[in-house]
Amino acid sequence: MLATLSKADIAQQNLLWEDKEVKFDVPQLHTRLHCGEKILDTINHIEDSKGNPGDTGKLLVTNLRIIWHSLVHKKFNLSIGYARIGTINTRVVHMHTKGRIPSQALYILAISNETRFEFLFTDVSGETARRDQPIFASVFDVHLLYQRTFLYRDLKLRGAIVQAGQLTLLPDEQVYSQVQGVWNLSSDQGNLGSFVVTNIRLVWYADANETFNISLPYLQIESLRIRESKYGPALVIQTAETGGGYVLGFRIDPVERLTELFKELSSLHTIYTDQPNFGVHYDPQEARKRVAAAAEEAAQATQFKIEDYHELDERQEREINTKLNSYLAAGCSGALSTEQQLQTPIYCKELGFAMERIPDGYKLQDLWNVMPTKMTDYDE
Repeated sequence: MLATLSKADIAQQNLLWEDKEVKFDVPQLHTRLHCGEKILDTINHIEDSKGNPGDTGKLLVTNLRIIWHSLVHKKFNLSIGYARIGTINTRVVHMHTKGRIPSQALYILAISNETRFEFLFTDVSGETARRDQPIFASVFDVHLLYQRTFLYRDLKLRGAIVQAGQLTLLPDEQVYSQVQGVWNLSSDQGNLGSFVVTNIRLVWYADANETFNISLPYLQIESLRIRESKYGPALVIQTAETGGGYVLGFRIDPVERLTELFKELSSLHTIYTDQPNFGVHYDPQEARKRVAAAAEEAAQATQFKIEDYHELDERQEREINTKLNSYLAAGCSGALSTEQQLQTPIYCKELGFAMERIPDGYKLQDLWNVMPTKMTDYDE
């Protein structure tokens, strides 16, 4: 006898938990991916040094989480959702099993249900070439992309998503329809606003205040239905547990337009549930090319190039400085000699006033050559 799944069971299966939970030893974890989940990179010869030391496994980088599974014991595995990662960095560790050879390791601190978990994934390949390569670069890149694309997956209230009545679109997002005159029934008096229906989410914003808005991805919709309310027929949207478990009500007149919108949203929700777009797009081959190009550019920048250097003629500058030093030494000797004390000023015809006698071997023009060729004017 075949068992049939209820709507609640189907909704539970479609519930997106992979990016928001930390799980251990889930049967067939690495083969049973969520709809729309893709393996973006695979890192071989990785050991779970904290929980399964000595077991060689694989680290899978998906668009929702990090998966490690053992190749020795098939039932040992880990699933770490990107939303649970608090700290992530790389370390150099010394492997005890191979003569304390230095090796790269990925450290992750995750927080789930108020519990802190520490993970250490170590490269146990023993390959010397991998020590200096960023073998865990894809983990950092995809985690950063995940943080920047939360509007694809999570419900957002009062976000800066509407400017001058226009929705700020996400990459790959297309507007299908716009509905005005939509009453949000979250308060007793209601708020009049507008709907924007796209291929990724449903957005409502108030006409009087655009910052009062809701961005609801289809991923976070558990059910859609039309129900009677004290305001008349209303569109009722139940969000998933991961979306806060809200019950949202909207009224649209006339009823025909409400029914038409309900059919459109139901169709989009069904399609998107089967083919979701999580917003994380990553090509490991292109990323490796960018890393290699950046390393090559950095290496070239440190190389000596003769054309980057220019020979400067400093002989004239040294000559001027020498004259200046000689002249100052003659007048700033500290204790003046008897001959210097008896020197009397002389009249200079060129300048028209009395001045100290110029030392032998110098001309009046030499005094001007002491000063810089470009003078900066200062207000007295």
